[in-house]
Amino acid sequence: MMSSYEDFEREDRERIDREQADRVFAELLERLGEGEPQPRLEPVRRVVELLGDPHRAYPVVHITGTNGKTSTSRMIESLLRSAGLRTGLLTSPHLHRFNERILIGGEPITDERLVANWRDIEPYVGMVDASLVEAGEPRLTYFEAIVVLAFAAFADAPVDVAVIEVGMGGEWDATNVVESQVAVFTPIALDHQSRLGRTVAEIARTKSGIIKPVSEVVSAAQSSTALEELQRAADLTESRLIVENQGFSVTSTVAIGGQLVTIAGRAGTYADVFLPLYGDHQAHNAALAVAAVESFLGGGSTQLDLDVVIDGLAGASSPGRLQLIGAEPPVLVDAAHNPHGARSLAAALQSYFAFSPIYAVVATLSDKDSEGLFTALAPLVEEFIVTTAPSDRATDVDELAGIAVRVAGADKVRVEPSVGAALDAAREAAAEHENGAVVVYGSITLVGTAMQTALEEGWRP
Repeated sequence: MMSSYEDFEREDRERIDREQADRVFAELLERLGEGEPQPRLEPVRRVVELLGDPHRAYPVVHITGTNGKTSTSRMIESLLRSAGLRTGLLTSPHLHRFNERILIGGEPITDERLVANWRDIEPYVGMVDASLVEAGEPRLTYFEAIVVLAFAAFADAPVDVAVIEVGMGGEWDATNVVESQVAVFTPIALDHQSRLGRTVAEIARTKSGIIKPVSEVVSAAQSSTALEELQRAADLTESRLIVENQGFSVTSTVAIGGQLVTIAGRAGTYADVFLPLYGDHQAHNAALAVAAVESFLGGGSTQLDLDVVIDGLAGASSPGRLQLIGAEPPVLVDAAHNPHGARSLAAALQSYFAFSPIYAVVATLSDKDSEGLFTALAPLVEEFIVTTAPSDRATDVDELAGIAVRVAGADKVRVEPSVGAALDAAREAAAEHENGAVVVYGSITLVGTAMQTALEEGWRP
C-alpha cells in the first residue's frame, strides 16, 4: 500500500505537470487560431525536417470529410487497437482539455509527456517561426504547432500506426505532410465555403488532396459531383477508390444503448455487432471505419477477426456526438454545426428517441449556416433557447435570435445570452413534461461547455 507521503508526492507531481501543460496550452493560444488557417504546407514541412521527419516513423490512416471525421477516426483507432496495434490518434477540436486531441494507446497524452514533447520541439518551431516572421509571414499557427507536436509525440511513444484527422479541407491542411497508406473520406457537404470553395465539387477537390500515390482510398457514399472529384484524384495518383454501397455497406437496427450493425466489408461480413452510438449516420461511420481498417491491414483482401470488430466497435466512443449527459430531464448534446450534421441529428432524434417536447439550446459560430441549423430541427423543437457560443467567433446572440425567429417564429424563440442560464431555462421547461428533453447543438464549444456543466453539477445520465 502506498504511504500517505508517496500519495502526496504523486499528487504534487501531477499538479506541477498539469500547471506546466496549461502553460504550454496558453503559449499555443497566443498563435493564430483555428479560425484563421493558413493555406500552406511549407512551414510544417520545415519543422518536421529539422526534427528528423517524425511523421515518417509510422504508417498513417488519414481522414477528411465534412461531417463524421472525429467519430470515424475514433472508430478506426479503436479497431486498430483491438487488432493489437499501439495507436496514435490526432483529432480536433477538444471538448474539455487540450490533451484530448492527442491520444496514445487510446488515452489522452499525459501532461508530463505533452510538456516534454513540446519542450523538445519548441526550439525548432522557434527557428521556423523566426524565418517566417522575417519573410513577412505569420509564424506557425496554433493548429500547425499542434500537428507537429502530435507527430513528435507519436514517434516518441512510439506508435505502430497513427490515425490523423484533417483540421480543415485537405490539400493544404497542416496534416497533409504525411504519406498516408489509406485515405478516408466521410460525407462531403457545404461548409467553410469561404476557404474551401463555394460548391461541393470545389470542396471535394480540396479534400481529395490528401490522396497519396498508389494508396488505398475509402469513401462514404457521396454526391455524384463529390465522387467525380475523388475518382479523378484517385486516378491521377494510381490509387484504388472503394465507395460505400459499391465496395462495402451496412444495415442497422435500434438497440438499447445504441444499435446492432451488420457490416458487409471489403473482405468479410460482420453480423449483429453492437455499436454503442446513436444515429444511422454512426452506423455508416462504423462501416467506413471497418473498410478503412481492412484496407490498412490487408489491402482490402483479408477479413478481420470478428472479435476485433466486436471489441473495436464496442470500445468506440464519440464524446459530444449524440451523447446523453443528463437525466430528469434528459439532456442530449450533439456537435452538429452545419446543416448536414443537423439533419443527421434530426433523423436520429426521430429514430432513436421518443422525446417530446424538445427544447433546443443553440449557439453558432459566425462562419456557419445558422439558418440551415435551425431549419433542420424546427419541425421537432418546441422552443429554441438561443445563447452565445464560448468563442471569439460566436454569432451575436441577437443576430442569431433574429435568424431563429425567421425560421421558427417569435413564439418559439427565447434569448439567454449566458450558456448557464440557457441550460437552466431549457431544463426547467423540459422537466415540466413526462417525456420532455433538452438538445444542445450548433457549436462544439457550446457542447463542451454543456458537458462540463453537467459534470460539475452532477447531472446523471
